[in-house]
Amino acid sequence: YKIGGIGTVPVGRVETGIIKPGMVVTFAPAGVTTEVKSVEMHHEQLTEGLPGDNVGFNVKNVSVKEIRRGNVAGDSKNDPPKGAESFNAQVILMNHPGQVGNGYAPVLDCHTAHIACKFAELLEKIDRRTGKSVEATPKFIKSMLPGGDAAIVKMVPSKPMCVEAFTEYPPLGRFAVRDMRQ
Repeated sequence: YKIGGIGTVPVGRVETGIIKPGMVVTFAPAGVTTEVKSVEMHHEQLTEGLPGDNVGFNVKNVSVKEIRRGNVAGDSKNDPPKGAESFNAQVILMNHPGQVGNGYAPVLDCHTAHIACKFAELLEKIDRRTGKSVEATPKFIKSMLPGGDAAIVKMVPSKPMCVEAFTEYPPLGRFAVRDMRQ
């Protein structure tokens, strides 16, 4: 948000780590790096924001046009966030009529980002319970009761987006795929 007399105030949830005044953060995939001037929650100044806190923080010399919903801010010196042009994801197909193959392009919701994302390549079909490969490079996957196929899929977002390995940062590695609003 742009707040008169204060400047640009990004708002978001602290997922991992902390945020505090004086930190230098990088926004991805925007590629903007800046210093945090202050952090507040419910209109009260904080010395630091902790995981689970929904905070607003004031940043230096950044216009509201440079950053947007879905960007991720992180410590610029310690594993800064980056935009991904593609990533491999474990997908379980649920509640989808018909079958899905290479080229399918639904909307992907990950943290606060919503972005069209193409299933560029079905790499392998896996067993939902064990995670073991059951078929290499399947032609398609389908949804059937009591649960659909699970697969490892190379995903290509329509523009770079910030995702992380679920094992390292669970909130940034969890996503849902929607088609026909489902």
